[in-house]
Amino acid sequence: MNIILYAVPFFFLLILIELLLEKVKGTDYYRVNDSINSLTAGVLSRMTGIIKLLLPLTIYVLAHEQLALFQLPSTWWMWLSAFLLYDFFYYWNHRLGHEMNILWAAHVVHHSSEEYNLTTALRQSSSSFFSWIFYLPMALLGFEPKVLIAVGSLNLIYQFWVHTRHIPKLGWYEWVFVTPSNHRVHHAQNQIYIDRNYGGVFILWDRLFGSFQEELDEDKPIYGIRKALKSWNPLWANVHVYSQLFKDCWHTKRWQDKLLIWFKRTGWRPADVEQNYPLSRVDLSQFKKFDIQLSLSNKLYSLLQYLLIVLIGLLLMMNVEVLIVVEQVLIVLFVFFASVSAGLVLENSPKAMYLEWLKYAVILGTLALYVLPDWLEWTLGVWVLFNALFLFFKKNEIINSAEPMLEVSS
Repeated sequence: MNIILYAVPFFFLLILIELLLEKVKGTDYYRVNDSINSLTAGVLSRMTGIIKLLLPLTIYVLAHEQLALFQLPSTWWMWLSAFLLYDFFYYWNHRLGHEMNILWAAHVVHHSSEEYNLTTALRQSSSSFFSWIFYLPMALLGFEPKVLIAVGSLNLIYQFWVHTRHIPKLGWYEWVFVTPSNHRVHHAQNQIYIDRNYGGVFILWDRLFGSFQEELDEDKPIYGIRKALKSWNPLWANVHVYSQLFKDCWHTKRWQDKLLIWFKRTGWRPADVEQNYPLSRVDLSQFKKFDIQLSLSNKLYSLLQYLLIVLIGLLLMMNVEVLIVVEQVLIVLFVFFASVSAGLVLENSPKAMYLEWLKYAVILGTLALYVLPDWLEWTLGVWVLFNALFLFFKKNEIINSAEPMLEVSS
């Protein structure tokens, strides 16, 4: 059973509640472009997770079958032990994800938002290829694959609610568990907050291993990453650090540095690259959020595109067992394509219109090739026609009145 799939409606319900709080309290924790970008990144993560899970899970199964030291009964203490151990290994997985270049390249997408709200929780990586290694000790101890998946899902679900600014400090609870307050620290780029509070469910690991930092009233968190993304393209959010690492690897002259750059501490660059290709330094005292102004109609159109991406993603997740691998890959590739196109719409890019037309052509072609239930084919057909007509009437605005990039003060 896919626990996360069943949790998705509750995620969106909580986001709706937080949006209502936003209205009641008059806060400005949400922006349409940032939130859609976070949500789209979350869909991409779920899509690639379907494919990525095959190999790591197979390795875990083999390790459990061939190397397990114990046979653990299905008791309450086994499940509790699995939950605690998973969070312990998650701590180290998360910590090294901040302290090693190649792991940070995968994890950075989760931190690239300059806002902090419940949509940020869904802004997950699509390129985390090595995380499974950290949990192999659980296979050796005898925890079955289904147990790993279950406790891992519960761990991820717990982490959702802590991505909010509406909940203050929670007294004694702050000492044991991860809370919104101590996780806000984790997402801040202030010098005092960088690389702190890695726990998933329990903050005890941070207190034990010296990585805990309390949220300070006099040091308001500034969210985002030092090398700002400055894009609403969810694909670029997943690859921009890899891109920088490849460039540095290519430019450095020393062969050992070409290897070391991937495994050195986050931010390390070879001396010759640092000298010849310097990167700009961030001045947080002058920090401004990346933003691009959108008309109301463009915001509504972007929201419709996100709903399409979610619909296709949910259909894939619910039918993954009856689809062959080629079909799964093609659907995932389409979701990536649609996500990039939606990101360009958010950026008012003239290229967006052409990619959107191509997207509709692919959808109509797919409807023609596959026999769908009449009601579903009719519904999707009307949806495509509506959006195509909308895009036709909006094409002049998209091409001719693209707003310049703006930055807004935090």
